[in-house]
Amino acid sequence: MDNLGTIGGRAPREHDGIYRFIVRTLHIDIPLLIALIVLSIIGLITLYSASNHSMDVVNRQIVFMLIGFGAMFVFAQIPPHTLRFWAPWLFGIGIIMLVAVFFFGSVGKGAQRWLDLGFVRFQPSESLKIGLPMMLAWFLAEAQLPPSPKHLLISAFLIALPVGLIVIQPDLGTSLLIGSTGVIVLLLAGISWMLVGIFIFIGAASAPLLWYLLHDYQRQRILTFLNPENDPLGAGYHIIQSKIAIGSGGLYGKGWLNGSQSHLEFLPERSTDFIFAVFSEEFGFIGILVLMAMYMFIVIRGLFIASQAQDTFSRLLSGSLILTFFVYIFVNTGMVMGLLPVVGLPLPMLSLGGTSLVTLMAGFGIIMSVHTHRKLYST
Repeated sequence: MDNLGTIGGRAPREHDGIYRFIVRTLHIDIPLLIALIVLSIIGLITLYSASNHSMDVVNRQIVFMLIGFGAMFVFAQIPPHTLRFWAPWLFGIGIIMLVAVFFFGSVGKGAQRWLDLGFVRFQPSESLKIGLPMMLAWFLAEAQLPPSPKHLLISAFLIALPVGLIVIQPDLGTSLLIGSTGVIVLLLAGISWMLVGIFIFIGAASAPLLWYLLHDYQRQRILTFLNPENDPLGAGYHIIQSKIAIGSGGLYGKGWLNGSQSHLEFLPERSTDFIFAVFSEEFGFIGILVLMAMYMFIVIRGLFIASQAQDTFSRLLSGSLILTFFVYIFVNTGMVMGLLPVVGLPLPMLSLGGTSLVTLMAGFGIIMSVHTHRKLYST
């Protein structure tokens, strides 16, 4: 009998029939699904408080979540070998859309990042969060691992192409995240740590040139990260208020709906990028531990699924998607606590979001597909 319900053990015998039906017919991983639902509920509770009790905002997020879970269900039905076949096509379509943004994209908040089709407006860069790791996994699946210098050069080009197109929009945060998905695939493919060290050295040596290429507002973000108190009422206001909110939560927090920083509107972007500060103020250090435990369970479950994948493509793809989820958490919480520069990445399942949430849930669908179809093929 297969282990269908737990990471290390087995489901109770009387539930085997239900587990088999869900896994074999719906292709849903139950532990992962339950964790995502619980995290979604936590997100809606936090968002209700962060939005000053706005049911309109909560209802909007519920719609996004329903679409996201729908995307997860759809992608979970697609076998990994089908995803592998379509990988280069999906990557190519993503690149074409990024080029289209350069010529036909709509402008918002000073950046040209969206395509407006009349009935829907979306960011094509979001598709590359799945398209790039899928393409690299497809490319490296037939290669001898660890990858040869030739394969590394081609992989570097595949990473640089979408990253460069996104940088000029400009969208530094998304470009760094998408670039990290490609790097994660290479790390999972077994690239030597000596090469990693060389790349880090090259990156550090080129820092002065990169600084020159940054936009003024991007330089300001880095300077603000180094010394937010230098402009407490301007560029440093976000991060200062965020750290005040986190610190004022103490051990147990002020209680749900009682966060002064958010409800007195000291904290900007409290429903999106800085929602972690709202959660921390209201639920305190204990609440943060519970939230991080939920996130880590999802990451560990995803890594377990990746380790059990039946082929290189599935292993690289599922591993990179779950580690990208970890990068989301690490970067968002780090910037909210003042440990990293502000780059505008949402906190998964908590921040108000549309396209990013749907993309994230589609990634979980792929991870579930890797696991549940492996069960089918192995029995």
